[in-house]
Amino acid sequence: MTEHRSRSRSQLEVRRILRSLRRTAAGPTRHLAILALDALIAAASLWLAYLLRFEGRIPASELAGLWIQVPVLMAARLTANLLLQLHRWSFRYSGLTDGARVAVAGLLGTGLLTLALFLLSQPLPPRSVVVLELLVTLLGMTTLRFFPRLAWTVRTDRLRARRDDTVRTLVLGAGDAGELLLRDLRRSSEHGIHVVGFVDDDATKWGTIVGGRLVLGGREHLPKLAEKHDIAQLLIAIPKLPPARVRDILAQCADLKLKFKILPASYGMLQQQGAAVIQDLRPEDLLAREPVLVSRREAEAWIAGRTALVTGAAGSIGSEICEQLLGCGLGTLVRLDMDENGLYLGHRDLERRFPEAKILTEVADIRDRARMRSLLARHRPQDVFHAAAHKHVPLMEQAPCEAVKNNVNGTRILAQAAREAEVRRFVLISTDKAVRPTSVMGVSKRVAEMIVRDLARTSETRFSAVRFGNVLDSAGSVVRLFREQIARGGPVTVTHPEVCRYFMTLEEAVALVLKAGYGDLGDLCVLEMGEQIPILDLAKHMITLSGKVPEVEVPIEIVGLRQGEKLREELLTEEEERTHRIHRKIHVAESRAVPQDFHQRLERLLERAAKEDAAGVLEELHHLVPTFQLSGGASRSLNRPLLGEVVDEAAGSEATVH
Repeated sequence: MTEHRSRSRSQLEVRRILRSLRRTAAGPTRHLAILALDALIAAASLWLAYLLRFEGRIPASELAGLWIQVPVLMAARLTANLLLQLHRWSFRYSGLTDGARVAVAGLLGTGLLTLALFLLSQPLPPRSVVVLELLVTLLGMTTLRFFPRLAWTVRTDRLRARRDDTVRTLVLGAGDAGELLLRDLRRSSEHGIHVVGFVDDDATKWGTIVGGRLVLGGREHLPKLAEKHDIAQLLIAIPKLPPARVRDILAQCADLKLKFKILPASYGMLQQQGAAVIQDLRPEDLLAREPVLVSRREAEAWIAGRTALVTGAAGSIGSEICEQLLGCGLGTLVRLDMDENGLYLGHRDLERRFPEAKILTEVADIRDRARMRSLLARHRPQDVFHAAAHKHVPLMEQAPCEAVKNNVNGTRILAQAAREAEVRRFVLISTDKAVRPTSVMGVSKRVAEMIVRDLARTSETRFSAVRFGNVLDSAGSVVRLFREQIARGGPVTVTHPEVCRYFMTLEEAVALVLKAGYGDLGDLCVLEMGEQIPILDLAKHMITLSGKVPEVEVPIEIVGLRQGEKLREELLTEEEERTHRIHRKIHVAESRAVPQDFHQRLERLLERAAKEDAAGVLEELHHLVPTFQLSGGASRSLNRPLLGEVVDEAAGSEATVH
């Protein structure tokens, strides 16, 4: 048995060596074959040129010179081709520059032929023969090199068209990016995208052929073209297309039941990665603003080697804060939350992704003063990011006392403990709903801002609040709600046809938090959010993205504004507007001192919350924040359904409770 195994291993080793030798020999053999074919093409071209020149009957006087000229020509052509390295040809990836090399080699070969015959004192062929030979040789060599690619492309196109998963596609954008993308798509047989043609807003391109595909018309022709050519997908091949134009395209295609893909990368990335950069069109691509991100080098300079504590670490924002901190070289991370299951799952994920980092997990309630003091004294974090909060607008309308206990008192307890522990930075995550609030959630976050900004005046700890709009696709986002409702076939519920909200991506929201916290810009930072997006339009666009027709296949239902909601959000109060400055697209507002009776009012608020006095809580909140509208939150029936098919956000802010 042992002898048999040894013999088998020896045979396998011999086969491996033979395969290696074949691969090694394949290159030179291929190069020699190409050069041999080039030599034959040259000889045949010269013979054919003579036949054409003398109408098929070469005079005897020319034949003697022809037999001398053939070997000289073959040598000249091979020399030129070797100099231009035409034997090292990639049949599958040849392009325009390679075609130019063939042309240069042809001219160089003709020049070498003339020079060689002159030096050998041999008669030159007639000038017409020289020209005809050059043309025929170029035709032959070009055919030899480009025909395999053409045949491969045609074969791939035909095979793709016959596949069951073939997706007939129009490409929007017949520019450089569109042509390069089409070339890459046609070269690959691993996908089912069959490009039927181009669509472009430039009317001068209509009717032209780009990369072998016709430019069929403009965007206004999309409905007719989609029906005529049985189109199932629109591929937007315009890098960094403005979101407003993306929304216009979706509105124009709302009745077409198409799939949508987009080229989000730059032209340079497309050149490097090809069709791999294509991705599905996402709600993020509809945002009416350019994202403001922090450079990795800048963030690492702030964060590397530090110790930070993150509350609400199991939630969407808290988890992203943890991830970005660790990605920038944080020394020690302390994750704190009441959601033990979320903490455990998140801990496993972060340990897998950042094996070198020190990650600690604490199950704790921010309203427990002794626990907060103990944890801060034990871990000694330099920075605290406070993301834990009750954030769901309708739920907090039903439970104003709980909103105050968690969002107000929890923030005060944690902030005071951070000051006692000599934490260097404390960053509160706030919301645009804190400006002229109409909800208990919004006003509770406004009072939390006041607590933090008041402490900033008297403490060596750098306290700051970061205020921003709704986080797209977070745990309680309207995007997730709409996606679930669309999957069920509707209806998609919108609170009011005119309701609008600011949106930002989760990654950008956290980048802002880090920039504001470590940049020491001020005690209130607000991102330049761009324009608010109508929620009704967002609902229609998401239905269109799903390949269905809004209000036909998926109905949209207007359910009415609920307690605490308003039509449009704001980012700064009037006083903050007068005092703010802009730092790299971040608004930094000056804050006036809290009222003289702030602390007495705050104690009274907390006492009433502890006694479950909802009406008293609302009254005290109004005294603390006079712009808070008492719109009947206390009178809301606890038996009235809040969510069912409708979560918070026609507004889209995170609804997860920590």
